[in-house]
Amino acid sequence: MKVQSAIETKLADAFEARLLQVENESHMHSVPPNSETHFKVTLVSPDFAGQMKVRRHQAIYKVLADELAGSVHALSLHLFTPEEWQASGQATPDSPNCMGGSKGDASMAAKLEQGAGS
Repeated sequence: MKVQSAIETKLADAFEARLLQVENESHMHSVPPNSETHFKVTLVSPDFAGQMKVRRHQAIYKVLADELAGSVHALSLHLFTPEEWQASGQATPDSPNCMGGSKGDASMAAKLEQGAGS
């Protein structure tokens, strides 16, 4: 929980968070047990008012630069103003299942084909 705690602390310090959820989704991917490599962040803050998604993401990337340069492989961001959060039904979308493998994995083409037919 070292990386997750650092993410939570840095975001709480940098933004006026009305809601902050940091979920370690590493277990959903092909990584060793107890990894901290894949995270989903839901952050509701009035700091995002008047900002397009790109600017919001850039603000998060700046705060978490050390983590993104280190062990964090993937960061799913769901960033809202309080008004947007209210209008969204106050729910973060579920993350898709990891298909595993990589582009260099010979079985990946079959997995992608199978997923496309769903």
